[in-house]
Amino acid sequence: MTLPWLPPLVLFEDCNGDWTQYIEVVYAYFKQDFVDSKPLFRGVRMGLKRLPIEQGKEATFWHMTSEGKVEADRTPDLRRCERIRWPKPIVERVPCDDLRVWAELRRGENRIAIAPSDFSYIFILAERRGQQSAYYIPWTAYYVKYEHDRRHYEAEWRKKRING
Repeated sequence: MTLPWLPPLVLFEDCNGDWTQYIEVVYAYFKQDFVDSKPLFRGVRMGLKRLPIEQGKEATFWHMTSEGKVEADRTPDLRRCERIRWPKPIVERVPCDDLRVWAELRRGENRIAIAPSDFSYIFILAERRGQQSAYYIPWTAYYVKYEHDRRHYEAEWRKKRING
């Protein structure tokens, strides 16, 4: 399911198969949405996990465009890259009938998951506590390929849902 209000995918083919050009195009969208502007989630500002900066790009960017458990060994994920324009409109649209939102505790911190109603894509925010106030950082985002994984996320949402 693609929600009609989501921007189009950013396709590798549009860069003629040139990975260096493609990653710069993908980064330009990320930078526009999360570095140059500061979106809000439920009226609360969003920051970024900037460090470590690799190839001149923030850690959050790499989490949203690659996969892997070990930071130094993450590999590019085209499905994540293609959808780089989706997180900002998703987070700004909550609450919305088309989106499912739930909270989970991961590694001792509160995380907020947001997904379209078919659970085909997940955007994760991490809650942080600053000296003066709480804020959120985009943590990661990914395409959910398999139906059994989508059912798993739907079950998680049913157990842990929160109001947008």
